[in-house]
Amino acid sequence: MAKIHTMLQGKGGVGKSFGCSALAQFYSFKEQAVKCIDTDPVNATFAGYEALNVERLELMNQAKQINARNFDSLIETISTTECDIIIDNGSTSFVPLTHYLISNQVPALIKEMGHELIIHSVVTGGQALFDTVSGLGQLASQFPQEAEFMVWLNPFWGAIEHDGKTFEQMRAFKDNKDRISSIIHVPNLDPDTFGKDLSQMLQDRVTFEQALADPNLTIMNRQRLKLIRTQLFAQLETAGVI
Repeated sequence: MAKIHTMLQGKGGVGKSFGCSALAQFYSFKEQAVKCIDTDPVNATFAGYEALNVERLELMNQAKQINARNFDSLIETISTTECDIIIDNGSTSFVPLTHYLISNQVPALIKEMGHELIIHSVVTGGQALFDTVSGLGQLASQFPQEAEFMVWLNPFWGAIEHDGKTFEQMRAFKDNKDRISSIIHVPNLDPDTFGKDLSQMLQDRVTFEQALADPNLTIMNRQRLKLIRTQLFAQLETAGVI
């Protein structure tokens, strides 16, 4: 049985590609094979990580419009896979891919193949809190029981709370807690130290391993990146993503 990790969140710039890259790096750290696919036709951030060997799925037709039929090749890849798969999806292709998966009853099909579908979704704070929480709730209500959910809480844009309620106290979680297998807490980083080091790493599209091997980094640059990696990987280990 292969695990099909699919990142879905309609809001852009909330950390979807970061989540996928962290997940892919965890597989590498555990010396487990994984296939990485980027379905974002505009901002293929995940595919920008050369070290992760991400395959880019071509969705645009000659008129520069998304042709949903091109998702068929993605299902063919899933049907023949012998290892787990990580699929990143951008805001541009979010609606077409979500509609494709639901209307074609792909979750049930993936289960028939003997695979497991895990939908990852990011919830972030600040102005995007309502949109990301609402988006998660809609996904959970639209997808059938064959799909389980993993939520990434990213506090980069602000605290993930509303009217004094944490995410676990919000209706979106309470209504769907039986569907959510685990929650990954992205570290809340000091912008002048940890945050700056991680932002530079993400901007350069390099992995933790590559950054830690960079001779231009100071001892403390490396120390902070190691601590971030340790926190993320420990949670992914506990969540049983592999």
